[in-house]
Amino acid sequence: MTERHLKVQRTARYHQLGDPATARAIWIVVHGYGQLARYFLNSFTDLAVDRTIIAPEGLNRFYTDEAHQRVGATWMTREDREHEIADHVAYLDALHTSIVLEVGDLPLGVLGFSQGVATVARWITMGHVRPHRLVLWGGSLPPELTKQQLANALASTQVDLVHGKHDELVPASILRNNEACLQRSGIAVRCHEFPGGHRLDPVILARCMAGLGD
Repeated sequence: MTERHLKVQRTARYHQLGDPATARAIWIVVHGYGQLARYFLNSFTDLAVDRTIIAPEGLNRFYTDEAHQRVGATWMTREDREHEIADHVAYLDALHTSIVLEVGDLPLGVLGFSQGVATVARWITMGHVRPHRLVLWGGSLPPELTKQQLANALASTQVDLVHGKHDELVPASILRNNEACLQRSGIAVRCHEFPGGHRLDPVILARCMAGLGD
């Protein structure tokens, strides 16, 4: 038996908030494991004034319950991981290009939540986009990224790390590990903690997104 690969076209889905005609900044926000983009984007509804907020959806969908009623998406698994990573990096690069053609080359912010943390970190270090702001919320940086990769990709990026003090899935040590990893790469970071679990907090979210494009 030999393993082989074939590149194919497929249709990716994303959801968008905000009026492109009045936007002063673009935010690309990346959901976590088992979520769908349209529900994830609900947390950003009040922040869409003067912003175009884009939520891409992971290319791999699956049923999340035994009754096959709920659907979620994932960005990758360990199976065939190199191709999975290459595919979602290319997808997010293409999405950004499409958005810029629509709204112009505005200041860019990127947010990753949970599994989305690793997804956006790989995208920014391996792809063609360099955001002005990066928010990494409730997830781990990929262990394979080198100090030099992070330094090259994030030299001009303001980075915020966010963690819920009662996060039942991600311990506080992950926040500290992410902070140390970025600091070793010469990246200045701001850390935020809030008294909640594995979710987005509206107060911290508004704080992290403030100022871009003003």
